[in-house]
Amino acid sequence: MTRPLLSEADIHPAIRDVVSKHHREIVDEVKAAVAKHAVVVVGMSMNPMPKRARAALDQAGVAYEYLEYGSYFNTWRKRNALKMWTGWPTFPMVFVKGTLVGGASDVQALIASGELKKMLA
Repeated sequence: MTRPLLSEADIHPAIRDVVSKHHREIVDEVKAAVAKHAVVVVGMSMNPMPKRARAALDQAGVAYEYLEYGSYFNTWRKRNALKMWTGWPTFPMVFVKGTLVGGASDVQALIASGELKKMLA
C-alpha cells in the first residue's frame, strides 16, 4: 500500500518552491537527528504521549534522542511540516534506525513484542 501524495506535476510551478521550503529547517533538523541516532522521539510539551513513549524507552533501557517543538499554544505550523513530511498525524513521532514506527502505543507494542530489540540489534 502506498500512501497518496500529490504529484509534483500536479503542483503549479509558481508554488513548487514554496511547498518544498515550507518550514524545511525543522524537517532537516529531524532528518539529521534520525541519521545520527538509532532512536529519535519527536514531541511537544504539554502532550502526555511523548512522555509516555520516553518513559517506555527509559524503562526498556533504550537510549534515544528527544526533540521537542513547542506546545499546543505555539509552533503548530512548524510541527505541521513534520506531519506533512511523514504522513503521521500525531505526536510523538518515533523513529528507529531511520524508520518511522509510529507513536507511544506503537513503540510500547514494539517493546512488548521484542521487535524493538531486533530492530536495534
